[in-house]
Amino acid sequence: MNWRIVAVPATLIPIILIAIQFDIKIEDILAIGFFPFIGAIIAMMIKLVLQGIKFAYITRKYLGNTDSFLKLVGVRIGSEFIKFTTPMFIGAEFVVIYYLKKKGIEISKGTWIALVDIVTEVLAAGLLSILAGIIAILNGAYVVGIVILAISITITSLWVVMFFLSSKHTFQVPNILEKLVTKLAKEKGIKSINQTNNWMKETCSMVRENIKTSESKKIFIISFSLSIVSWSFYGISFMIIAIGTGYIINPFDSIMAVMGANAIGNLPITIGGSGLAEFGIVAYLNNLNPFDFSNTEGILAWDATIGWRIATYYVPIAITWLLLVKLALSKIPKTQN
Repeated sequence: MNWRIVAVPATLIPIILIAIQFDIKIEDILAIGFFPFIGAIIAMMIKLVLQGIKFAYITRKYLGNTDSFLKLVGVRIGSEFIKFTTPMFIGAEFVVIYYLKKKGIEISKGTWIALVDIVTEVLAAGLLSILAGIIAILNGAYVVGIVILAISITITSLWVVMFFLSSKHTFQVPNILEKLVTKLAKEKGIKSINQTNNWMKETCSMVRENIKTSESKKIFIISFSLSIVSWSFYGISFMIIAIGTGYIINPFDSIMAVMGANAIGNLPITIGGSGLAEFGIVAYLNNLNPFDFSNTEGILAWDATIGWRIATYYVPIAITWLLLVKLALSKIPKTQN
């Protein structure tokens, strides 16, 4: 976790550069107002709570009363800290798998639960982002739209295809990687490869066992619906901040702008999409080239964008860190299964 102490301040670098480039002062951010700022934080926390409720729902459906509903919600919210501090927003799934393993749950079952959680999350975000990309192209923002579509379709397809392929094919460590690890780590490498292959085999078996059942289809649909609602609250958070700066935007356009920015933020360039997400919103709403910082006349005020980033990233990152340490990484007794 020590490297994340450096990672979080590192995400401020793009924000500072944007502030310098566009002459944004602290008083510009404060001018947004207390209530819009708090409203955006609340909208973001609702998004995180809904993610937690979805994870708790999936877990209780497959494992029964293994843990309290509220604790499962807290663990899932805490796992978002890992996503906030990695490129492409990945890592939360490993936290929940680790937590369930500590509770005595078989790692294959924990992986299956994490897969249902992450695939429904990615699918919901992907579909909203694809819609945002299509709307951008229809409004003449061709570069922005193409970038959003390329990223969204690639990431969504990769997760969904791998998820459904695992129900028909048992994946194993590629031979070239197996030989490399064995050569470098010798006996420890062989042991690690065998453990990984067993885990992948058991996970694929778990997917085949559950994916076609009527109960799993019901769980998947409900989880996907919760994901759509949670991402919508994330999108609305920008509208709340924008109102504080006098920029009027309707809920649908706000959701589309945020989801388009979220797709651009998935590029593995900066930690937590810092800088990319901010410019993605401005690019989407003003039909700009998302990689051209020169066109700045008459565009959406940057103070709203930076204020939104503070409310939906830097404040939640502190909350998720506390929940991660107190719940997911704390010592817990194993449940008899």
